[in-house]
Amino acid sequence: MYAWNGLVTLIKTEKNFQIHLTVSIFVIIINVILQLSVIEWTIILLTIGSVLITEAFNTTVELTIDYVKPEFHPQAKIIKDIAAGAVLLAASISVIIGIIIYIPKILALL
Repeated sequence: MYAWNGLVTLIKTEKNFQIHLTVSIFVIIINVILQLSVIEWTIILLTIGSVLITEAFNTTVELTIDYVKPEFHPQAKIIKDIAAGAVLLAASISVIIGIIIYIPKILALL
């Protein structure tokens, strides 16, 4: 129950998670339309999962830092920036994976 409450809170309160979730739903719809193979589905779902999980951990890090150190501190900023960088890295890799999988399929439709 606690895990479910955490996910609901994350979805309701975190704008970046909402954006990633919306894009994920769009990607899943595209997967159905393009009739991806099982391996392609697996790769895309693992990629989606990595972005969502990374965003959840980033949110956790930010909330923890804000709780422990509510006033500005240079080290707190560095910690938050690194956590946000992890999300950027996961999202960037997911775009590259998407290009590798989707471009040939889209070109085949043309």
